[in-house]
Amino acid sequence: MIAIRCSDEIEKIAESARIVGGALRLAQGLLAEGLTTRDLDAEIEKYIRSRDATPSFKGYGGFPASACISINEVVVHGIPSDRKLQQGDVVGVDVGAYKNGYHGDGAWTFPVGEVSAETERLLTVAQKALIRGIEKARVGARLGEIGHAVQSHAESHGFSVVRALVGHGIGTQLHEEPQVPNFGQPNEGPILAAGMVMAIEPMINIGGPDVRTEKDGWTVVTRDRSLSAHFEHTVAVTENGPRVLTCPGPGDPG
Repeated sequence: MIAIRCSDEIEKIAESARIVGGALRLAQGLLAEGLTTRDLDAEIEKYIRSRDATPSFKGYGGFPASACISINEVVVHGIPSDRKLQQGDVVGVDVGAYKNGYHGDGAWTFPVGEVSAETERLLTVAQKALIRGIEKARVGARLGEIGHAVQSHAESHGFSVVRALVGHGIGTQLHEEPQVPNFGQPNEGPILAAGMVMAIEPMINIGGPDVRTEKDGWTVVTRDRSLSAHFEHTVAVTENGPRVLTCPGPGDPG
């Protein structure tokens, strides 16, 4: 069943999602050569708890940290460690926050210092793919329109879309129905209705779309070890169009 949230529920999700956006902005300001991903995770957890929320990811399925921090060929679910960031890395930061019974979820991929032109293009295209997907989250549209928009944009620029991992509904549980693929056909899937809330999260690779999970059971990497970028917003479907709840986040004013 896909939950239809009332306005009060959406506002509670939005409160958690704003905390996620703030945590991502914090991460953006902290990222620098020499910073360990463990220290970044600690600062993110401190920020979430200072807002009277708890990290959605910590302990979820046994995950040991508050944020997933994924570097270069790591697509998602990177476990924070003593690894130091280096000039030219790309770092995906995925954060969840839980407050007043509801979750918010979001992710952003950042460059550390100067990166290559191709890497910069990957980040730009992946971010735009997220925007294209969000634009399709409208009352009366089919769910497949979101994935089709993401896929079309990424592939038109020569990049690939991870198919083994998808977005999801979100609310009282971190992962709810429906699954939100980043690929598909516009005439597929359930019809979207006002009150649906989803985490839309393109995962875009420079190389091929195939991934594998490392021996730790969490870290997902590109099979060909190519760079990957991950962007995610929590989005509510409303009568007035899609409403991004993880705001303000990186790239947003105020």
